[in-house]
Amino acid sequence: MSESHHKGHTSALALAALGVVYGDIGTSPLYTIKEIFANPHYPVPITHDNILGMLSIVLWSLLIVVALKYVVFIMRADNKGEGGIMALMALVLHHAKTKSQIAFLMMLGLFGAALFYGDSVITPAISVLSAIEGLEIATPAFKPYIVPLSLFVLFILFIVQKHGTARMGSFFGPVMILWFATLGTLGIIAITRQPQVLEALSPHHALRFFLSNPLLGFLSLGSSILAVTGGEALYADMGHFGRKPVQIAWFGLVLPALVLNYFGQGALLLSDPKAIANPFYLLAPSWALYPMVILATAATIIASQAVISGAYSMTRQAIQLGYAPRMDIQHTSKDEIGQIYLPGVNWTLMFAVAILVVGFGSSGKLAAAYGIAVTGTMVITTILAFIVARYQWHWSRLKCLLILGGFLLVDITYFSANAVKIIDGGWFPLALGLVVFLVMTTWKRGRELVHDRLASEGMPLAQFVEIMAPAVPRIQGTAIFMTSDLSSTPHALLHSLKHYKSLHERVIMLSAETTDIPHVPPQERVAVQQIGEQFYKVKMVFGFMDEPDVPAALEYCAAQGLELDMMDTSFFLGRETLIPKVGAGLMIRWREKLFVTMFRNAGSAASYFMLPPNRVVELGSQLVL
Repeated sequence: MSESHHKGHTSALALAALGVVYGDIGTSPLYTIKEIFANPHYPVPITHDNILGMLSIVLWSLLIVVALKYVVFIMRADNKGEGGIMALMALVLHHAKTKSQIAFLMMLGLFGAALFYGDSVITPAISVLSAIEGLEIATPAFKPYIVPLSLFVLFILFIVQKHGTARMGSFFGPVMILWFATLGTLGIIAITRQPQVLEALSPHHALRFFLSNPLLGFLSLGSSILAVTGGEALYADMGHFGRKPVQIAWFGLVLPALVLNYFGQGALLLSDPKAIANPFYLLAPSWALYPMVILATAATIIASQAVISGAYSMTRQAIQLGYAPRMDIQHTSKDEIGQIYLPGVNWTLMFAVAILVVGFGSSGKLAAAYGIAVTGTMVITTILAFIVARYQWHWSRLKCLLILGGFLLVDITYFSANAVKIIDGGWFPLALGLVVFLVMTTWKRGRELVHDRLASEGMPLAQFVEIMAPAVPRIQGTAIFMTSDLSSTPHALLHSLKHYKSLHERVIMLSAETTDIPHVPPQERVAVQQIGEQFYKVKMVFGFMDEPDVPAALEYCAAQGLELDMMDTSFFLGRETLIPKVGAGLMIRWREKLFVTMFRNAGSAASYFMLPPNRVVELGSQLVL
């Protein structure tokens, strides 16, 4: 690839990253400054020194938390190019030495992932509400229609998800360029009228604000954190675009535009404190109000789209890694493997977002719920990154403590400041995260119990092949029995033998596992082992970002001496009916009922593994937990 072509490709990816990665943090100017100075619980008084102090806090939070921590440091802790807390958790588990360490890191990563769903619900609600609230500036008559209009926009957003974002995606980048250019331009115009606001570039204003108002300074962090929400998305979406394009977009456009707009809003407040009613929209000339509302609504839709798509990807990773039941996953693009749609997740998110919009009613009230999920995830990400730096990059203990300890101190300070908002709405993302965490851990534990029970009631495969198989009549064709344990005879095989009193002339035991790396090359996904007369074991390994397409992977068996004709092959699957054990079970009663409910409603294994429907046979059995 020529240097000019490579630069062009990087620029195109940087443009695409604007439309996906930076939607969340890019719409923060809509509500951050207003929330700092008009917070109903602990507003910062609008004075010259306070404005400079808070602008300095916002600026240095962007530089330290987003630019230095995420863009420069955390994005280096990738799992074969993939980012996000699930990928990071899978990476650090390699360095755990004991079962207790594995359990702790797994729980930590899962809770961080669960908090991400809280962010996926709050971001669409607060972003769209804050955009539509601009209509109140035109006339108070719009006030009764803010919530209905917001619900309408969100409803349309969730409805169109099933059509995919491939076509819409081509417009996301240009719209966000216009958005950030507008942010920067409005900020520059206001700054030229009050250039003294540039004094806030010095961190001493932030320090002086804290020293003068220790308690208020601490509480104000609960509002200023809104400026860095979306920082985790930079890391989570890195795998789609690569590290360099994301960094170019951040330093080349996003950071300057955000800083200029925040300082522009500060300049406006210096000249007119009454502008706190909505400093973002009042920054624009009156003739531009309606165009700004339209542009802001488009930007918030893009921001919402990013976290909704992130929830789809996170759920698929959880399914692949065994922390969630199989669900209906629909592919909305023939070209982009990451373009997926999960109906169950989509409608659950829409229902939760609608409850938030109606329940809180305004972006100001909803801001109290924001921050807890974000700062909680930030703390967990830093802890996991410490392990990567210490044991994978081989940093010294002192270097880890100085750098990551510093980041962790900032994260914990922000989390503590947001913790005081739990009563005012911060309980919501925590409650939602706890529910998701319990669901994931219950599913993981339940599947382990089912596996152990099946193994205890099974027959060693070697014994079956040696003793029973030679005495059984054979019929033409190939039978593939899906199993999670290649050392034990699949229950579906024993049931098939019981009913048909025969075996196919060629029998294959197949396991499909998901490893803790994002992608496995197609030619390395299959390992074939012959264990007897026309008996084979086939082990498939997929990455947690790969599609578990079993028929496609079976084509690579030919290179290892096992050629298959799909028209002469049948797939046999076991379908267990779980019966909760009366009395002392292996899980407490409510978790047992939860697992059984999820198990009964889990998606079809045939669909999940993309098996041809007319070649699948399911054999049922009952299993007592």
